[in-house]
Amino acid sequence: MKSFILPILAATSVLSTLSLVNPSSASAGTIYNRQVNQQERVYKGVQQGTISQQEYKNLQARETKIAAQRRVYLKDGDLTKKEAVHLTTAQNRTSRAIYRDRHD
Repeated sequence: MKSFILPILAATSVLSTLSLVNPSSASAGTIYNRQVNQQERVYKGVQQGTISQQEYKNLQARETKIAAQRRVYLKDGDLTKKEAVHLTTAQNRTSRAIYRDRHD
C-alpha cells in the first residue's frame, strides 16, 4: 500500500495544475469536471484496494493523455463540437475502464 502513496501525490499535483486552467466554454468545463470526477473514482479504487498499481498506472496514462489533448484543443480559446465529441468519447472509454478495474 505504501507504493501507492507516491503516485497519488504525483496525481494530486496534476489535479492541482488542472484546477488552474480556466475552461473557456461550457463544454470545456463539463469535460474538465468529468476529468476531476474520474480522477476521484480512480483514487477511491486505489484506497479501497480494488485498483492494482498497474491498473492505476494505465488509468493515469489515459487521464493524462485526455488532459493534454484538452489543453491542445483549448489553445485557440474554444472547443469545436468535433473536439468536444472526441474528448467525450475518450472519457467514456476511460470511465468504462475505471468501472471494470474497480469491479472485476
